[in-house]
Amino acid sequence: MTDQRFPIGKFSPLPNPSPADIDSCLLAIEETPAKLRAAVSGLSAGQLDTPYRDGGWTVRQVIHHVADSHMQSYSRFRFALTENEPTIKPYDEGAWAELVDAKGAPVELSLSLLDAMHARWMLLLRSLDDAALAKVFIHPAMGPMTLSKTVQLYAWHGLHHTAHITSLRARLGW
Repeated sequence: MTDQRFPIGKFSPLPNPSPADIDSCLLAIEETPAKLRAAVSGLSAGQLDTPYRDGGWTVRQVIHHVADSHMQSYSRFRFALTENEPTIKPYDEGAWAELVDAKGAPVELSLSLLDAMHARWMLLLRSLDDAALAKVFIHPAMGPMTLSKTVQLYAWHGLHHTAHITSLRARLGW
């Protein structure tokens, strides 16, 4: 049985991704909003409030988490591109997922936010050359993060959370 926490496996970055690898990651990031929208299409309020696994977030919380996380990443890219190895502020994603908006807001709010934010983020990401992808920010828990590694992380992140929803739908026959 697949580990429901990691339905596509754990994140494993390539140390020296090729331009084709980066392009593939950029495409995955670009497609995340549409894939999430498709994953929740037709779900009822009760289904949106179903955890994707025992002890896990609800589908609704997953959607809102992706919006929170990808907004954070967009800002981290901007800091790394405009400052010298900035130390970013992490956030407690579990605590954020327990806030009233993450537990009860319509998913359409975060899906629309992802549509707009990803459209803008992709303009920035598609402009990055090798020198820009080598820029670094410091994550207090994960250490130095190149933008190249972060592109890979967020490609995986969107696929990872989409798979939480699609695998739940498959298991429950939704």
